[in-house]
Amino acid sequence: MVEDNLRRIYKELPPEVKLVAVSKFHPCEDILEAYRAGQRRFGENRPQEFAAKAVQLPEDIEWHFIGHLQTNKLKMVLPYASLVESIDSRHLLDAVEKWGSEHGKVIDVLLELHLGAEETKGGFTEAEIEEILTPVPERRAELVEGVEGAYPHIRFRGLMGMATNTDDEAAVEADFVRIEAFKKHLDDWFALPDFTELSIGMSHDWPLAVRHGATIVRIGTAIFGPRIYR
Repeated sequence: MVEDNLRRIYKELPPEVKLVAVSKFHPCEDILEAYRAGQRRFGENRPQEFAAKAVQLPEDIEWHFIGHLQTNKLKMVLPYASLVESIDSRHLLDAVEKWGSEHGKVIDVLLELHLGAEETKGGFTEAEIEEILTPVPERRAELVEGVEGAYPHIRFRGLMGMATNTDDEAAVEADFVRIEAFKKHLDDWFALPDFTELSIGMSHDWPLAVRHGATIVRIGTAIFGPRIYR
């Protein structure tokens, strides 16, 4: 089943868009089935489950952490994550920088833009992201120096967003239009060389996300079926 589902998705997915197979709540056997079918990127959102799977499964897996990350769980995630997609607060950003400094590692991250109507969703506002990328906005000529000076152990790779949880396609598309436009604004204004990724779209809306500039889609149920809660 997993192999067939992957094959079906890859037939529709543009080759330049990265597929993260969201394996949270699914056993290692399911991940290995996807791995044997050629899938190499997987996403998890619970630190303890993430760490346990990372040490059991093949070393060439590219792990993405996609959930809310508490600062006291960094040691479970940062040694294994190729990309932390869900940096949603200054507090977390500062803690990741501190961990990177202590361990001599540069961490690749996405900044999560608060999208959708739900107040419970995390993430930054547009203004907060602009402030992070340039601590002194008027010093545009010194932008890259400013970023490196503030966070020398973090590499900002792009944006992540989660659309409104609704069946209203127009509302979801409005969220994607917003983050797509903001990503283009950041590209035009800051021109950061590594800031290339836009992670939007899940099992139910990824084709719409691709139409609005997604470079990463996070697909779980459409690959693995319903989650197995434990």
